[in-house]
Amino acid sequence: MILPTKKLNQDKALLTVGADILLVLDEPKTVSRLWAETKNKRADTIRKRTITYDWFVLALSLLYSVGVIETHEGRIRRSKP
Repeated sequence: MILPTKKLNQDKALLTVGADILLVLDEPKTVSRLWAETKNKRADTIRKRTITYDWFVLALSLLYSVGVIETHEGRIRRSKP
């Protein structure tokens, strides 16, 4: 689930989804805006890598649990080193 396996495509692995989230997280954003931008970015690729909202939230949880993102004033932002 976190890493790709035989049965889980690389595009659906939570690390890949998390990386896509970080690509669009250039400034603090609300969850809904981050979801829309991540979904659009993934749909613009050659393979049209779509994901569900549940998978997006799981990736956010992973990023939060390893300390890469944090919440501040109702928005999600990258953690400061």
